[in-house]
Amino acid sequence: MSMEDYIILVDENKNILGTAPKLASHNAHTPLHLAFSIFLFNKKGNVLLQQRSHTKKTWPLVWSHSCCGHQKISEKIQDTARARLAFEMGITDASLELLLPDFRYSCEMNGIWENEICPVFVGVTSQEPTINPAEVENYQWMSWDRWLGEMKTTPEHYSYWCVKETEALLAEPKFEKFLSSRFDRE
Repeated sequence: MSMEDYIILVDENKNILGTAPKLASHNAHTPLHLAFSIFLFNKKGNVLLQQRSHTKKTWPLVWSHSCCGHQKISEKIQDTARARLAFEMGITDASLELLLPDFRYSCEMNGIWENEICPVFVGVTSQEPTINPAEVENYQWMSWDRWLGEMKTTPEHYSYWCVKETEALLAEPKFEKFLSSRFDRE
């Protein structure tokens, strides 16, 4: 197995405790580990959502934010996030900004728990996705206002962490500054 097949185990203070196999560790007793999420926007201010591949062990065919993954022990989280965005979505030009460095969540679906400290990035791209079908089933661009409406009316159609991260972004003053400084939201 390569280091990409491992997760970084941490305590509540993000102190590294070791590594564990990624797939085998996602079960009913998933240990706390490091991950990341990305909300990517196009130049019009639309957010990129992806539908997870039908082959994914966790949350297959569920719609979620633009990209997510697990931090590699040998890389800075920003570098891992950029590499994963290129791998999943074929996007290489994104400018990423870390807005929620300490986001933490846990949730369960079909007997598999997620248990992550999951920093959240926002960014902008001028590229259209070229999806990796092993990771992504489909994608769509959605206006931020429409996304907020979808999240409120049908949260069950989206990944738990995507909904919770959106709520956390809405409470973060830097996110409003990000939106207002980059997009005309009339």
